[in-house]
Parts: sequence; structure tokens; C-alpha cells
Amino acid sequence: MNTTKLDAGFDTRQCLIGGRWIATRSGLTLPVEDPSTGGEIGRIARGAADDIDAAVIAARMALAGEWGRMPAVERGRLLSKIGRAVEDHVEWLANLEAHDVGKPLTQARADARALARYLEFYGGAADKLHGETIPYLDDYTVYTLREPHGVTGHIIPWNYPMQILGRSVGAALAMGNAAVLKPAEEASLTALAFARIACDCGLPDGALNVVPGLGEEAGAALSGHADVNHVSFTGSFEAGRKVQQAAGGNVVPVTLELGGKSPQIVFADADLERALPFLVNAGIQNCGQTCSASSRILVEQSRHAEVVRLMSERYRSLTVGAAIEDRSVGPLISERQKSIVQGFLARADEDGLAPVAEGQMPKSAPMGGHYVRPTLYGDVDPAHELARDEIFGPVQVIIPFRDEDEAIAIANGTDYGLVAGVWTADGGRQMRLARAIRSGQVFVNNYGAGGGVELPFGGVGKSGHGREKGFEALYGFSVLKTVAVWHGR
Repeated sequence: MNTTKLDAGFDTRQCLIGGRWIATRSGLTLPVEDPSTGGEIGRIARGAADDIDAAVIAARMALAGEWGRMPAVERGRLLSKIGRAVEDHVEWLANLEAHDVGKPLTQARADARALARYLEFYGGAADKLHGETIPYLDDYTVYTLREPHGVTGHIIPWNYPMQILGRSVGAALAMGNAAVLKPAEEASLTALAFARIACDCGLPDGALNVVPGLGEEAGAALSGHADVNHVSFTGSFEAGRKVQQAAGGNVVPVTLELGGKSPQIVFADADLERALPFLVNAGIQNCGQTCSASSRILVEQSRHAEVVRLMSERYRSLTVGAAIEDRSVGPLISERQKSIVQGFLARADEDGLAPVAEGQMPKSAPMGGHYVRPTLYGDVDPAHELARDEIFGPVQVIIPFRDEDEAIAIANGTDYGLVAGVWTADGGRQMRLARAIRSGQVFVNNYGAGGGVELPFGGVGKSGHGREKGFEALYGFSVLKTVAVWHGR
């Protein structure tokens, strides 16, 4: 097994608390594994409750100090400056992400640039969120103020650490909150690197604090901390439920983004030439480890065979390999996740389901890496677990439907509701489907809209609640205060 250490350019074993880079109080660390090889490439801090407590205290002090007094326009300028610095460090960040998460370099670069774009957007938006005046009785003037929650806790996952850091922490800082970030134990390097960039750009001490560690230790301490005023969590449904329960003990708001089982619905009049790249890429990007992955392709019966054929051709051309080789698909994040995906595939085989196409696994793929072939199934019952449960791997199913009503019923036939795509030239159908589908986003004749930093994002059902991205995130990371002034006539 490869145990080559990664030169990250900084001491990865430290936390950022109150503007200082320090070890955890216990001195304990966790291994950093390269999913492409399975080898250990470094160590990160194993933060615990006392480290989280120190970070929350530092955040509270920042609110009482320079950060809390900084005008919105200056916060915006600082975030924009940090965004430009991120853009200058894209290659460094992408290389860290490739080794830490197993993300092919092209995707890792795109994530770094997305982080820069989030900071650009929220930097420009920081002084654009206004209160309102409310018509009331003649002897009153009533107005509203948008104010920060205070200390916000952020628990981000391993699949898109840079993007989710941008949409969550970026928006919270833009509103003037002070943030405590607990990155995923499998993916902390780019969060730590970003914090160093932010400090170098002059972010006041304590405005951002970063404490890596295990979810059941540092994550639990953060979500249940009595002096945290808002919690943002992205991850699994099971973990999200625990986060909400812990935060509920302190009666603080929570934003939860918990995954999905997102459909793309292809009608007979769809432009397949345009649709085909979206149908495939939305399922295999980041090795299928995407909360909004399109793992279900619903196709009108008259074109079902054609879509199976075209997608199968694409699948057979996909290649799997190490992240730094920048192939179509990299490794899964861990051996545990690989076992989960392989379990789905094994049970499908036991049920008599055979793939119609698979990607290629070159012999050059490192033996210790967590690789699985992208796998496509051509005619799956909507009730089967492949069509209902989140797999979080490069597995897609194609499901035929007869008419619009059946398509809607199948699309809404899971516990999740995050994203959906509709492919049709019929304008009326576009409107009907957009209303009928239970999800937080619906894309018509596209899927993802190029990332959409500006577009509010979140789900319904087991996909969670609350919205991040766009201006909607600023509302979520703020509290509305009503002021009623009696002044007489």
C-alpha cells in the first residue's frame, strides 16, 4: 500500500481557533487517506468538545470585537478579496482535493473556482440585503432590520468540501455571523487551506474557526453547543436527524441538506442530443457521490430503447482511475463507501437485475484504491431499492413510463425531494411538471444550470429543509427584527 506523505504546504494537524493555529488540547490526530491508493498521506487534528468550546468562545469574542463592528460594505470587500486569493490558488487547492477526496483534477479545479465564485457573489451581496418600512398607524413608524444570528456552526461533508464551504460559511460571514466549521474527517485539507488563505487576506481573528474531528465527537459538540445560534449541516439523513435533535435542545434554527434520489424525466419530444451528456454526467460526476446526482432516468416508453442504447454507449467509454490521472471517474471516498455501493450491486444481481453497460477499469488503477465501475441498469422497477434508495455511487437506473401522470408518480415515489430534470419541448408540460414534482429545484431542458451559485438550493422530505445559495441563504443566516417607533402625530 502506498504511504507517500503529501506535502500540503502547512501543518495539517492544527486547528484554527481565534486566529491562532494550534494543536487540539488532547494532541490526538486522525489519518488522512488518499482514496486513489488507500494509503495514508498525512494526519489531521482530532478535535473534541473542549476544542469546539474554545472555538465558540473565540467566535463570540470576534462578534464583540473588530468583526462585529465591521460595516457590511467592508465585510463584502474582504470576502471579495478572499475570493480573488482563492482563484490565485486553484491549482494548489485542486491538488489537495484530488489527494484528499479522490476527485479528478478537472472536477477539483471546478470546485475551487466555484468557491471563489461564492465569495465573489456573497462579497457583492453583503451590503445589498435591506430591511423594510411597514405602513402602520399614523403615530408610528415601523421598520425591519436584518441582523446576524451570532455564532453559526457549520458541519460540511466530504463530497464537495470547497463548494459547500463557500455556500454555507461564505453566506454566514457575509451576514456578519462568526463561524465555527467542522469539516468532514475524510476531507479537511481544503477547508484548512482556505482558512489559511482567509487569514492571510486579513479576516479578523475568530470570524472563522476550523476544528477537524469525528462527527460523533467534534460534530456532536458543535451541533449541541449552548452558545451556537444556528447550525448548517450537509450530510446523510441519519446524521442530519441527530444534528437537528441536538440543536433542538437549544431551540436554535437548523439548515439541513440531506441528499436525494433525483430523477431526470425524458419525454418522447425531448432533444436527446442535448440531453444525453446531462443524463450521464449527472449520475457519474464525483463517482456518483453527489447529493443532487441524477440516479434515476425516467423515459417515455417510445424512446426507452433508444435512451438505453445511447447511454450504454457512453458508459462503455467511461474510464476509472486515480484522481491525478483525471479520468472520467475517480475512486469512492473510502472502503466503507465502496462496500455500500457493492452491496447494492450484489443485491441487484441476486434479484436478477443485470447491468446493460459498465465503465472500464484500466489495469493501471492502483490496487488499494476504492474503485467501482460505473454501472447502468436499463429497465428497473420503480419499487426496487436501486430506484428508491440513495446509493451514493456511480450507479444509474433507467425506468420506462407510459404517460405524464405515471412519470410524476414515479418521480415523487421516493422519500427524497432535492432536484429534478424535465426534458420536453412542450411548454405546457414544462409548467405542469415543474409544479407537480416534489423537489427543491426543477431544471427544464438542462440539469444543474451550470452550478448556479445564485440559485436557492435545498430539499423537501428526507432531503432536508432550509435553503442555501443565492440571496435566500442570506435570509437563512439572518434574523428579522421589527422596530415600532411611536412618535405621535
